Amino acid sequence: MNNKLANTSIWITGASSGIGEGLAYVLAQRGARLILSARRRERLETVRSACMQADHHLVEPLDLADPASLTAAADQVLSSGMIPDIVIHNGGISQRALVTETELDVDRQLMDVNYFGPITLTKALLPKMLERGSGHFVVISSMAGKFGVPKRSAYAAAKHALHGFFDTVRAELYDAGIRVTVVCPGYIHTDLSLHALVGDGSKHNIMDTTQANGMTVAQCANTIVRAIEKEKAEVYMGGKEVLGVYLKRFAPGVLNRILRNRKS
Repeated sequence: MNNKLANTSIWITGASSGIGEGLAYVLAQRGARLILSARRRERLETVRSACMQADHHLVEPLDLADPASLTAAADQVLSSGMIPDIVIHNGGISQRALVTETELDVDRQLMDVNYFGPITLTKALLPKMLERGSGHFVVISSMAGKFGVPKRSAYAAAKHALHGFFDTVRAELYDAGIRVTVVCPGYIHTDLSLHALVGDGSKHNIMDTTQANGMTVAQCANTIVRAIEKEKAEVYMGGKEVLGVYLKRFAPGVLNRILRNRKS
């Protein structure tokens, strides 16, 4: 079978756990050379060591909420002579709080991590990609990027913003060789809900039942990799929650009633 990803360089943010970690293992098996990023260097080293051909991969810590760390990471990678073929914007943080409970600083933090972080890194890498004439951004959004969900106001806003930004990148730069894939997972069995922020900015520290019963990380990662190989524009995955995308389009009143009755 032809392996389109062999010998490609792929930068993954949020690579220390969850979907990002799962992607690292699948992409390493495909023969890609990886740049693994998140805040925790020691955890990234653990992931790198578990990847096939561990010595081929780089660890580059960064903080999506800190623009200086993002530009420094981009400069470090580019100065090494590596211009990523694919950038997977996976890092992020979720939310579990009503609009009326969420302090404005928490809204800003969610936007910084989930929106401004990815676009800062994108803008730092785009000039070299355009000079080369190719590049592929893979944006891990969410079902909340397609429709708002209770207790996810800032999270949904940030994910909606990612769609707007990267849909525009796709339209503007397609002829320059830049590709964009936006991925909308539903419930995936990760620790996302444990680390989600509540209204005062502290952690939720509860594993949601929907998350615990969600698609496995391995299934999710393999689906994303297939979408990357096919250069799909947008892909949805999960369980029955995926139906929300189509209800939003064809029966928005029905979806609104379902969401109004949602308790968590």
